[in-house]
Amino acid sequence: MTILTALLLLQTRDVFDYEGQKAAKDVKKIVLIGDAGTHGAPGNHEFIAGSLILARRLHKADPNVHAVIHSSKNWPKDLSHADAVVVGLNHGGKAAKDPQIAAAVARGAGFMAIHFGVEVNKGAEGDAFLKWMGGYFETKWSVNPWWTPNFKEFPKHPTTRGVTPFSVKDEWYYHMRFVPEMKGVTPILSDVPPLGTAQEKTSDRGGNPDVFKAVTEKQPQHMAWAYERPDGGRGFGFTGMHAHNNWGTDGFRQVLVNGLAWVAKLEIPETGVACEPVTADELQKVIEEAKAAVAAGR
Repeated sequence: MTILTALLLLQTRDVFDYEGQKAAKDVKKIVLIGDAGTHGAPGNHEFIAGSLILARRLHKADPNVHAVIHSSKNWPKDLSHADAVVVGLNHGGKAAKDPQIAAAVARGAGFMAIHFGVEVNKGAEGDAFLKWMGGYFETKWSVNPWWTPNFKEFPKHPTTRGVTPFSVKDEWYYHMRFVPEMKGVTPILSDVPPLGTAQEKTSDRGGNPDVFKAVTEKQPQHMAWAYERPDGGRGFGFTGMHAHNNWGTDGFRQVLVNGLAWVAKLEIPETGVACEPVTADELQKVIEEAKAAVAAGR
């Protein structure tokens, strides 16, 4: 087998291969769990399709990675080999209560949640997410408006390497509940939301006096963050990705690919993890692949 052939095989390995997380010791094992359903209409909450984009770019960038995707209908039963766990779910409560994920994180595995996956119930679930990734969406505190932030300045952090300024409309959650004093948290994507994105009256996700005051005072809000846990593990939260088409935006995609690499403790080049563009054809193709995988019970 030639080196080129071997590399091509690594890049095209089956992301639905459930034995993949038991790869050789020096291979990083990443488990992505995506909700099997969309949200209202195709093109919304396409978490498995998004996981395909993530996994394949990481595979192509690093031959010592094996990412495995599970749909929520085929929840992983063994995470003892996982170096990182990623959830994109229509509410993260099941993940927060999963003893397998808790055990993996306690062992040092990274944890990453995307969009609705960052929301859990206040109490035990919220405490778990604070411990695992430093923040979460808390109802009656956080908000989930559709708006178009302008991300033009980024902190010096491995997850921002190669990230170019971008601005896309999405359901960008903000005013997360973070650990006290944000200790260990580095905001990655921040902007000042328009006042119209939060109301003063308290509701589950539309506003409350605290968030209204923060926006009125033009306090920057954080839509993605990196967390260095006291135990040395890593967490990453990303509140966008309601709209599947946003994967086609370079900066948007680069933050997610870098974030996954970072929680898995992969080395991130100064120019960022190699992250080729997503074409319109690929955006549609991965949706079709995701549907087929769920139909096949994967």
